[in-house]
Amino acid sequence: MKISRRKMILSSGAALAGGAILHYAEKVQAREVVQNERRPVWEQPPLAPGTNYTPVVTPDNVSLEYRIVNGVKVYHLIAEPVRHEFAPGLQANCWGYNGRVHGPTIEAVEGDRVRIYVTNHLPAPTSVHWHGALLPNGMDGVGGLNQKVIRPGETFKYEWTLHQHGTLMYHSHHDEMTQMAMGLMGMFIVHPRNPRAIPKVDRDFVLLLSEWLIKPGTERPDPNAMDGFNVLTINAKAFPGTSPLVVKRGDRVRIRIGNLSAMDHHPFHIHGHYFKIAETDGGRIPEAAQWPETTVLVQVGSTRVIEFIADNPGDWACHCHMTHHVMNQMGHGIPNLVGMDTAGLDQRVQKLLPDYMTMGNRGMDDHGEHVERGHMAVPKNSIPMVGSYGPHDYITMGGMFTILKVREHLDSYDKDPGWYENPPGTQTTYATPEELRRDGISM
Repeated sequence: MKISRRKMILSSGAALAGGAILHYAEKVQAREVVQNERRPVWEQPPLAPGTNYTPVVTPDNVSLEYRIVNGVKVYHLIAEPVRHEFAPGLQANCWGYNGRVHGPTIEAVEGDRVRIYVTNHLPAPTSVHWHGALLPNGMDGVGGLNQKVIRPGETFKYEWTLHQHGTLMYHSHHDEMTQMAMGLMGMFIVHPRNPRAIPKVDRDFVLLLSEWLIKPGTERPDPNAMDGFNVLTINAKAFPGTSPLVVKRGDRVRIRIGNLSAMDHHPFHIHGHYFKIAETDGGRIPEAAQWPETTVLVQVGSTRVIEFIADNPGDWACHCHMTHHVMNQMGHGIPNLVGMDTAGLDQRVQKLLPDYMTMGNRGMDDHGEHVERGHMAVPKNSIPMVGSYGPHDYITMGGMFTILKVREHLDSYDKDPGWYENPPGTQTTYATPEELRRDGISM
């Protein structure tokens, strides 16, 4: 097809004009971005839901729904009794929010105006404190100090503008000893308005650590406990009830960890990777000041945020490194029988107690298996020392324990990929007599 000189000139002119318009539009947009970033975040135009951030994943929980009313994000928390399962075989009558223990994660964006209604369906007065939030004094939520308590059947309104971003928490601040011990707490994530403020990640997990005293055979947490906590949880689940953290190899991963335990700090350890401690509850740590670790100490009332590249495929343990915090309903009053010769003891005692079985003379590793197989009678609604069967043997862990599952390929982040199969030559196994002789090892 022939193109005339006139058509060529007109086409070229249109292209130049279009390019100029596009260039002008880009300059205007860039100038608006710069101008917006120079303005305080609370004066910037509202963002559409989900803009500029990756929504967090709260294993075994959800994010709280909200609606936008005249530019304000509106949430509704309902404090109420909740029947909750910590792990298969252990349930309790707790207190929570919106039918969950712990309450759903609240997500918002720096600069948002938030309005949070709190309705009390508990048999006792309550209030909600927004832990770590910078807000007007009258919204801080300490019953009696900053507000009247929310009595049964009442609904209160909290409203303020988010002047910060980071990993916050929320919890009852009326009769805390009772109400937090019963489960009234949750996480509050504020994403930065400027997406360049923190690195973009592929997986952003939220973990809330807590502890409970639920005596075997009972069905209610004991709020009077000052020690002896025997159910240690991640997002109110104890292993084997915890869901795994599923990621793809090469993913940039952020894990936000909060600790609202009654008494204990938790050194949280991840196998197979090292990470950088990127944030505290006071905010983001400058990149030059971040330090590498494999264990992060999360103190009572604190949050810590860690970030790493998941570059090592496998099933990796993630857990508190306090050894009693990775056991279920352990008994602190059990006599120490380690190393004791119990030959013939069971037969003699069983004449008086037919179900008697001596445990603990070689440690507690077989206790959970005996319970799961029905070889030991235990109180109803209890999981003493119970762990779980793994791909190779029984996993003698419980409590504040979960698994980071890193895979080369995934069908879905929302589906457990099953147990990892180690490539040939990378799996520990029995040492053969030939190998022992070769390397000069005597048995």
